[in-house]
Amino acid sequence: MLAAAPMPRPGHVPPTTGPTAPEPEPEPDGAAPADSTMTIARLHYGGGGDWYANPSSLPNLLAAIRRRTGLPVARREATVTPTDPRLRDYPYVYMTGHGNVHFSAEERAALREYLLSGGFLHADDNYGLDRSFRREIAALFPETELRELPPFHPVFHAFYDFPEGLPKIHEHDGKPPQALGIFHGGRLVVLYSYESDLGDGWEDPEVHDDPPRIREQALRMGVNLFVWVLGQEAP
Repeated sequence: MLAAAPMPRPGHVPPTTGPTAPEPEPEPDGAAPADSTMTIARLHYGGGGDWYANPSSLPNLLAAIRRRTGLPVARREATVTPTDPRLRDYPYVYMTGHGNVHFSAEERAALREYLLSGGFLHADDNYGLDRSFRREIAALFPETELRELPPFHPVFHAFYDFPEGLPKIHEHDGKPPQALGIFHGGRLVVLYSYESDLGDGWEDPEVHDDPPRIREQALRMGVNLFVWVLGQEAP
């Protein structure tokens, strides 16, 4: 597994929800080191779903991570399949889409081994992913279930403070946003952001015309996730 970089210290960061939520942070110029290999890996899964959705989302999130935390992340994400030998090089694997997800038995075994060996999977519901993802994660971890993370979980306070938990970025079915997790040995190995749609908030501003404050909440939550993942203790 790729070694974690030293964790940044944010100091006092105001809450990101409620009527006093801050204006978006200015983004200073920043450049990724030429030899940087630290990045997020997008999961190319089978089943017919659009695993490639929201193409501008991860580059924008990586830029926010680099500029706000000082972590030397790359400018672009990697792309991996569940059986790719490079999977173990990436501490944070991301999947999204609107359609069906399917893992073969070989893919389930490889993905489970990656997660139990120190990896992390963030599944981001982009409206349409829910039913098939829940089916596949149940097959991947039949011994446990998705559990909702409470607002006091450290992932909501790793760099920015989210006192109400996962922010609501886009409306789907009028349901509240939920951060659902799979834990193994006390470590968060899967996080499913449901009814939130963080990836839409990470996209270029003109794609969805999100208000700046909403887009800022999405980016801040993404920064939290990356910082939290790098800070988790290895199994």
